[in-house]
Amino acid sequence: MSTNSGFTHLDEQGRPRMVDVAEKAVTRRIAVAEGHIRTSPETLSAIVEGRTAKGNVLTVAQLAGIMGAKRTSDLIPLCHPLPLTSVDVEIAPEADGSGLRVTATARVDGKTGVEMEALTAVSCALLTVYDMCKARDREMVIGGIRLLRKEGGRTGTWEAPARG
Repeated sequence: MSTNSGFTHLDEQGRPRMVDVAEKAVTRRIAVAEGHIRTSPETLSAIVEGRTAKGNVLTVAQLAGIMGAKRTSDLIPLCHPLPLTSVDVEIAPEADGSGLRVTATARVDGKTGVEMEALTAVSCALLTVYDMCKARDREMVIGGIRLLRKEGGRTGTWEAPARG
């Protein structure tokens, strides 16, 4: 047994490495991730109604999420650069009025998954909301970033358990 404890991004000596995917089959891969930002009710209203000093928060955050997904391999050291076929970022108010929920879906026909791209899209969108609204609401909290679903590859489909 190697000293890497089963982590695929470590070699036999425990040094970081990019996983070799050369022998993997190309399959359609999809990943869906989510996260949220808690805001004050006043901040949420300003965002939804387009009354923020920095412009249309929702559109800019969607663009930031898409751009983040496209640059994931530049941000996460051992991620493979992927030719994404699509990235969709949806931002909607939480049903309880506590803030916004971001959901990102990333797709690729490739040899490795797009989980990191979906998670990066969510993170970038949420950070953009924070940046654009921080002067108005310094108590915003980003959280709950997680993978909801992944499809494709050797392990097939996986879905996160529902939260109660």
